[in-house]
Amino acid sequence: MSETGELITVLADGDTVVVRVTDEIDADSAPLLAETLERAALRTPARTVVDLSAVPFADSSILHVLLTAQGRHTEVGGRLIVAGPLSDIVRRLFDVTGTAELFTMAATFEQALEA
Repeated sequence: MSETGELITVLADGDTVVVRVTDEIDADSAPLLAETLERAALRTPARTVVDLSAVPFADSSILHVLLTAQGRHTEVGGRLIVAGPLSDIVRRLFDVTGTAELFTMAATFEQALEA
């Protein structure tokens, strides 16, 4: 099953949902990502790979969305994996806020699928 939007592409394959984000995430676009990740968490078993490799910019709203999604996945017994490689700006956002250690991070999409 797959869904395609301008900002987010979702592909479900077996027990894995891949959420690819292909543009900036800010306060305007974050609710769409939040809704998508909530739907992904409801799959059983829920394993979601969030591919941020094509995100050129993100503000702190992405952190709120990812932290909420992480909590939701944990509640339902699932996993959330954030995949890169991350742009310098997005990587800096995780580093400066100290939130990278709160997520399962994978350097590449392929590594995320193996996690």
